[in-house]
Amino acid sequence: MSRISSLLMHLRLKHSMLRRWFLVLPQWKARHNQLCFKTWKSRFMCKADGKKLISARRKICHSQYRKARNRYQMMGMLVMKQILLMIVLGAGVMYAVLHSNVWKTNGLGLSSFNRKHCNFKINVSSFIKMDNFCPFLCESNFYDTSASRGSNKFELPYGVRNSEIYFQLALSKLESCDLFPEDNSPPCKKCIVVGNGGILRNKKLGQKIDSYDVVIRMNNGPVKGYEDDVGRRTTFRLFYPESIFSDPLHYDPKTTAVFIVFKRHDLKWLSDILSGHNIMATDVFWKKPATRMIYKPKQIRILDPFIIQRTAYELLHFPRKFPRRGRPKHPTTGLIAIAFAFDICTEVHVTGFKYNLQDQGSSLHYYGNDTMSLMIKNEYHDIVAEQRLLKNLIDRHIVINLTEEPN
Repeated sequence: MSRISSLLMHLRLKHSMLRRWFLVLPQWKARHNQLCFKTWKSRFMCKADGKKLISARRKICHSQYRKARNRYQMMGMLVMKQILLMIVLGAGVMYAVLHSNVWKTNGLGLSSFNRKHCNFKINVSSFIKMDNFCPFLCESNFYDTSASRGSNKFELPYGVRNSEIYFQLALSKLESCDLFPEDNSPPCKKCIVVGNGGILRNKKLGQKIDSYDVVIRMNNGPVKGYEDDVGRRTTFRLFYPESIFSDPLHYDPKTTAVFIVFKRHDLKWLSDILSGHNIMATDVFWKKPATRMIYKPKQIRILDPFIIQRTAYELLHFPRKFPRRGRPKHPTTGLIAIAFAFDICTEVHVTGFKYNLQDQGSSLHYYGNDTMSLMIKNEYHDIVAEQRLLKNLIDRHIVINLTEEPN
C-alpha cells in the first residue's frame, strides 16, 4: 500500500513539472525570438553602418588616389619635358660639334680626310667619314669589313654575298692591302683623276698632272708616248680583266693597280692569273681579258664593292634591283675613280672627262682611233646621267675640272 502511494506521489510530481514546463516554454520561446530579433537587428544595423563606413572610406581613398595620380602625372610630364629638353640640347651640341669640323664646300654631306693638318683650300671629302678608312679589302678582316659596311647584304657587282669564298681566294694571292706607304704619305693629298677622254689631246697638261700628290688613272689609258698631254706618274690605276695592260711596256713599279670586281669570274681570273694558270676566254667577258699580269702581287689591291655601291646608289641613283629585261646600268670606271678619290684625297681635280656626245665622229680617247659613236652605243653605262652629275660637282666646286682651265 505504501509502495502504491509513493508511486502516485512521484507521478504527481512529474505531472507538476511537465505542466510547468509547458507553461514556461511558450514564454521562453517568445523571449528567445525577441532576443534573436534584437540581435539580428543590431547585426543588420552594424552591417549597414559598416557598409556606409566602407563607402565613406572608399570615397576618401578614391579622392586620395586621384590626387596622387594627378600629382604623379604632373611629375611624369615634367620629367618628360626635361628629357626632351636634354635631347634637344644634346642634338644641338652634336650638330655644333660635327659642323665645326665640316668645311663649307659642298652639299653632299661629305667630310674631309685628315683635313685638320691641311694648309690649302679644301673642297671635297669622303661620302661617309670613317677613321682610318681604307678602300681596299684585306684578307685578315674581310668578313668584319664586309659586315660593318653592309657589303654582305648585296651580291656582286656591288657586294660580296654568296661570293665570299672567291674574294678570299683572290685576296690570299695578294701581299698587301695598304693604301699609302707610311714613310712618305702626306696628311693632305691633292689628287688628280685623269680620264681617257679625247679632250686631252694636245692640251699639254702633262707637267701639271705630275705635280699632284696622287695621280689616278683607269683602264688601259697609256702614258708611254703621251707624256706631254697626260704626264708620266701614276699612283693608282683602276682596272678589271678586260681593261688591263698585257704589254710589259706599260709596267710602272710605282703604280698600285686597283682591281674592280663586277662578277665572280673576275675574281677567278685574278686568282688564276696570279697563280700562273692559263686564262681561257669565255662568253662571260665582254671582250678577251688579259692573259698575263704585268704588275706584281704586292702592287695589286681589290677595291671594296662598297665604294661602287655608293657611286651607283647615292650619286647616280640607280635602282637597287636590276631590271629583268634589258641590261643593267653600272658606273663607269672613271666615275668609280672619282668616288675612290673622294675617300683618299682632301682635294680632287679631274681632267679628260668631257665627252662631246653631239659629235659621233669626235675622238673618244686621247689615244687610238675610236670615236664617240662607240660610247653612244654603250648599253652598260648611263653617260648622260654621269655627265650631268659631273657638271653638278664642278659647278658646286666640289671638284675642279682641270681641262677647262686656261693653259
